[in-house]
Amino acid sequence: MEYYLPIMVMLFLQFIFAGMTLGTRIALLEGLSPRVFVVYRSAFATIVLAPLAYLSSRRNSCSCSLNLRSFCLIFIASLIGITLYQNLYFEGLYLASSSVASAISNLLPAITFVIAAFVGMERVNIRSLRSIAKIVGTIICVTGAVSIALLKGPKLLNAENLPSKSFIGLSLESDENWLLGCLFLLGSIVAWSIFLILQVPAYESHPNYISLSAWLCFMATLQSAVVTLFIEQDLNAWKITSILELGCSLYAGIMGSAVTFCLQAWCISRRGPLFYAMFIPVFTIICTVLAALLLHEEIYIGSLIGAIGVIIGLSIVLWGKAKDIVDVKEKTDSKSMINEIEEVKFLINESYEKEHSKSDLKEPLLPC
Repeated sequence: MEYYLPIMVMLFLQFIFAGMTLGTRIALLEGLSPRVFVVYRSAFATIVLAPLAYLSSRRNSCSCSLNLRSFCLIFIASLIGITLYQNLYFEGLYLASSSVASAISNLLPAITFVIAAFVGMERVNIRSLRSIAKIVGTIICVTGAVSIALLKGPKLLNAENLPSKSFIGLSLESDENWLLGCLFLLGSIVAWSIFLILQVPAYESHPNYISLSAWLCFMATLQSAVVTLFIEQDLNAWKITSILELGCSLYAGIMGSAVTFCLQAWCISRRGPLFYAMFIPVFTIICTVLAALLLHEEIYIGSLIGAIGVIIGLSIVLWGKAKDIVDVKEKTDSKSMINEIEEVKFLINESYEKEHSKSDLKEPLLPC
């Protein structure tokens, strides 16, 4: 269970991300500003996490306050990983499409692997079969996931065979500013990769999942509000005009931020940032299927081939990462064994010294 629980948590997170992406895409097309959406999302997440962080600190007898190092790390992480990432991502989602956004998100494992290897957080040994597996598996995952959006061929599921009722009367296919939207999405993935890397030292400096997530959302709310006030000159953009916009903001804030930040911080602390990034291709599969069922997007044979490639690549990378987990457990066990041996030696030496001290006291201090 210790091995499979992070995997189950990551699969659950991908369903959350897919629901948020599809719902947000609809809300943005109905007129909700992407920048205002980011502010509301972070604000709702802060409202949920703040009392939980306080109760958690009281229960565990730890402080929610930040020292200078923690403040700097969390400020930079929230600026890059929430404010910058979410503004770029949702602007790109609005300009491009949900399928393009989910496909480009699969660049996260490759970018995270490169950055993590560059800073020394991932071991890369060309002579090691496990390292080669991680590299090859990453390439297969990215190739398979991108092919879901790019490859076509015969249709497996035609929108004409689905119910005619749609959630919105807006077209989800738009070619305007498509290139700009892709560039925004690409920049958001780079920011997200850096955010995953920064969470490791941030958690070491402030080892409380809920409190760390609450501080990240609070700082992101302030940062995003400043950015939005500077860019959005029309105050009417802050108005929520429909139940759909309110529901998407609440869902994104509570599930998409409050819950996911806590769970992803837990997973990263257990398995590292690359393990988290490798499950993003699963998000593409879920998003593609739900988009076809709910938003009448078409599925082609190329999507099926890409999905099979994602599953194969993910399995290869997990096999490569499994060796790292075994090595960590072996080091932990060896350290605990060494500690136990040292403790036994200390007790033996202590008893020996006590015994000899008693025998010395029984002898006369001065010769007769």
